[in-house]
Amino acid sequence: MPTVLKIFGYRFHFYSNEGNEPPHIHCRKENSECKFWLNIVVLAENKGFRNHEIREIEKLVFEYRERFLEAYNEFHGWQ
Repeated sequence: MPTVLKIFGYRFHFYSNEGNEPPHIHCRKENSECKFWLNIVVLAENKGFRNHEIREIEKLVFEYRERFLEAYNEFHGWQ
């Protein structure tokens, strides 16, 4: 589970066995986790985050989107 970024207590990562899905990033903090699609940034799943936390995470996903995409594509061998 490669970690791409740690910021404000959030850990952004992806799982190595999800290469068949479109590019996305998971975010975890304590017992909560969510997933955002990256081609068009949109929330895919949320387990435990409150709405205001999702908005904060979404802003970070937009800010670091290119970094997340590069890491995801490099790891999965996509161009």
